[in-house]
Amino acid sequence: MKTDTQQRQRQPELVGRIGGAAAIVLAGLVLISPIRGMPAEAQRLAALTVMMVVLWVTQALPIPVTSLLPLALYPLLGIRPISDVSRSYLDPSVFLFMGGFMIAIGIEKWDLHRRMALQIVGALGFGPRRVVFGFMAATAFLSMWISNTASTMLMLPIGLALLSAIAGELGLSDETILSADANPGLPRLNRGLLLGIAYGASIGGLSTPIGTPTNIAFLRFWNENTLFEGAPETATAEWMSVFLPLSIGMLLVTGVLLTWRMPPLPGTQQLGRQFFRSRLKELGAPSRQEVAMFCIFLATAALWVLRKPLTVGETTVLPGWGPPLTTWLTDSLGVSEEVAAGAAHDAVVAMSMAILMFCLPAGRDASGSPRRLMDWETVERRMPWGMLLLIGGGFAVAEAFDSTGLSRWVGAWFQESFRNAGVLWLIVGICLLSTFLTELTTNVVLVNTLLPILAAAAISLRIDPRLLLIPATVSASCAFMLPIATPPNVIVFSTGRLTMRDMMKIGLILNLIGVVLVTAATFTLLVPGFDISLDAPPDWLPPAEGL
Repeated sequence: MKTDTQQRQRQPELVGRIGGAAAIVLAGLVLISPIRGMPAEAQRLAALTVMMVVLWVTQALPIPVTSLLPLALYPLLGIRPISDVSRSYLDPSVFLFMGGFMIAIGIEKWDLHRRMALQIVGALGFGPRRVVFGFMAATAFLSMWISNTASTMLMLPIGLALLSAIAGELGLSDETILSADANPGLPRLNRGLLLGIAYGASIGGLSTPIGTPTNIAFLRFWNENTLFEGAPETATAEWMSVFLPLSIGMLLVTGVLLTWRMPPLPGTQQLGRQFFRSRLKELGAPSRQEVAMFCIFLATAALWVLRKPLTVGETTVLPGWGPPLTTWLTDSLGVSEEVAAGAAHDAVVAMSMAILMFCLPAGRDASGSPRRLMDWETVERRMPWGMLLLIGGGFAVAEAFDSTGLSRWVGAWFQESFRNAGVLWLIVGICLLSTFLTELTTNVVLVNTLLPILAAAAISLRIDPRLLLIPATVSASCAFMLPIATPPNVIVFSTGRLTMRDMMKIGLILNLIGVVLVTAATFTLLVPGFDISLDAPPDWLPPAEGL
């Protein structure tokens, strides 16, 4: 007779087998079905996309392996040549993510993350509610600059240590933390703290362009898409001016929901103060390596934020370093404008600062040998190489949607189906679609699939594409209901201290709140902040002929 453990171990294998068969069957049905007006190449792409999505959701193949399928099957099925497909995996946005992750690895290597987190949490207070808000704020801040996976993994051990310390002070063991009989307030604090870490990571990431791969995917699609020549480029400062307030608002709402009716714990305030002070004291004075990494971190963030001029109305608040660099390259060195414009790219900043870490000395190791601030062995061991392939695979899918005409076909269908829907309900529907689809599949894959479709729909409907693209992108970071929805969700769920009911009950409410807040932010922050007109299409919008 099989034990519960053996049955749980067999469940992923069973899901994978079913998923593999379903992927083949569904792809075959799409391939043989008569679809009016769809080009043959687009129909083959649609079949392959259905297969990839099912494989991603069920993980019948490892996610990075599924992400490599375009390299093999696009050329074989006559969808795109290998030379074009392979370029998607070497996109500048992939190297932006790689450079950012190298810097995050450096922060982890020298324990700078721990000092930053403890300082932030300690500054916000030590009551049960303040602890939850403090951990959410610290995780969100880290997630603005490093991946939400990394920020969750950095904050979770500190949170678990705090819960254990509180239980010990109350005379309880770790095993009784989830028992309301032992202490009615501790299970609520446990749930609020762990979910706060996961949700804080997702919410913080949406506030900066480099906080999550979905934002990077949008910026790459928007800023480099030849379909929108003449459209204003979206810069880091502009993005943060709109979505940092949204992120703060969502953090406050989430914190209130997680701490609603949370009872006080005896001795928590003094315990928290002692705990954080002792943890900071254990770290000692900042090392030379920590100071160097903090300088790298600040310099990278500043260069990203200050790359383009920051303007308020017609007033330039900050000039930005990108335009002067481009001018100097063209005037002094005779570099072409196209090449010079690429020098002021966020990926150039990320890779330059990452390479700098390998050059800066960091004292000597235990054997007396000189060492650098970063070494390749550490990067090789900790870099999420599979995520880089996933991003590249998403770009390959998005570009194939455009080149085969599938996005234009879907855009025409979207236009016909939603011809009479107002902009408000159109945005609400897109937010709902993006939020709940992300619960079942990888958000960067979803965004890369939706962007070309929604862009074509916006052209057909004669509205600014950003009204559809940006809400869809941001909503993909607002999936809070299922463990598989985001890496932060699955990381905290894997502790065994949360139930599926805990996450689904609170997550469903937050999903719906997220739809409302993103929709409201679109009209109150995005439209004026990005100078979007609701009354007429922009001059740079291409014609709808052929859609």
